[in-house]
Amino acid sequence: MNKPLILVTGATGKTGGAVVRQLGEQGARVRATVRAHDSRSAALETLGAEIVVADAFDPEAVDAALQDVRRVYFCPPWHPHMLDSAAVLAIAARNHRVEAIVGLSQWLATPAHPSLATRQNWLVDRLFQLVPNAARVTVAPGFFADNYLVLIGFAAQLGLFPMPMGRGRNAPPSNEDIARVAVAALLDPDKHDGRTYRPTGPTLMSAEDMARTLGDVLGRSVRHFEMPMWMFLKALRVLGPRLGIDAFQQTALRHYIEEHKLGAFERGAPTDHVKLTTGREPEDFETIARRYAARPEAQRGAMNLLLAVVDFMRIGLTPALDLKKVELDQQHPSFPRAELAARNAAWASEREEIERTARGSQRAIATLKPF
Repeated sequence: MNKPLILVTGATGKTGGAVVRQLGEQGARVRATVRAHDSRSAALETLGAEIVVADAFDPEAVDAALQDVRRVYFCPPWHPHMLDSAAVLAIAARNHRVEAIVGLSQWLATPAHPSLATRQNWLVDRLFQLVPNAARVTVAPGFFADNYLVLIGFAAQLGLFPMPMGRGRNAPPSNEDIARVAVAALLDPDKHDGRTYRPTGPTLMSAEDMARTLGDVLGRSVRHFEMPMWMFLKALRVLGPRLGIDAFQQTALRHYIEEHKLGAFERGAPTDHVKLTTGREPEDFETIARRYAARPEAQRGAMNLLLAVVDFMRIGLTPALDLKKVELDQQHPSFPRAELAARNAAWASEREEIERTARGSQRAIATLKPF
């Protein structure tokens, strides 16, 4: 029997690329959609993936990309019109009678969240339920380990871990573990149909815990610096272009930081969903950090030290983006009763079942139910 063709959207992204690589290691047939041919798509092609250039918002291009496809990994684009891309995919998936859709979502997803991206994730989760005869699996991680470790250059050069986390803790998952859960669902969708998985790391960690781990990995003293929100927003403007964090993402990140401080990512963590779906333990923060410590910006040296110092000076001198104006310019819908997930009783109730099965459970894994 021919192996089913699996489409991976956002294939050059952080989880999309990992999904392509891991599917290739399993001998799966993979088609990867990208925005343009470049070195990243070339690297995926060397792994055996079929590369298709397709605009996620173009119905004809997406429909063509789904020709002969049986299963889909949907990695939503960071875009104010992300919901449009999901609708385009859902229509094409229905037309081609796709048998399974595995969608990347968010732990915070709620219908009246102040972040447009989070509201849209909630809608997409339910949109895919409407695709007839398709198994549906949702992968809903919280704050990724990557979100902390993109700052490893400051830790390596200045001995600082500048994150506004307050007393909130998290069990951050790696991009690779998030991908492993998605791959398990793509390879056997009937087994996972209707379920929502929340991959996490193995241990809840505070900012101080992460700073100590970074110090061990980097071989130097690293201390946590509780960056105030006003400075964090200035830092996003300075570092955003280099880290791929545009103005739309910044409108969301400021809310996720508040969620972090309120303990939204601590709730129900850690889970055992990585082990239950993949058979292997999730990667711990130290293991993940060691990969980032091999990056050029984490190498100690005069030039990297100078660049880190200059970045810190630029943060002090650069005004933050007016994110309210960004939301107005991008025409984000607003809700008078918008509420963070950590303060939303319906969100907390929806996740109670995951909390009951989160630690060491071998029972059936939780299925999130609509409000």
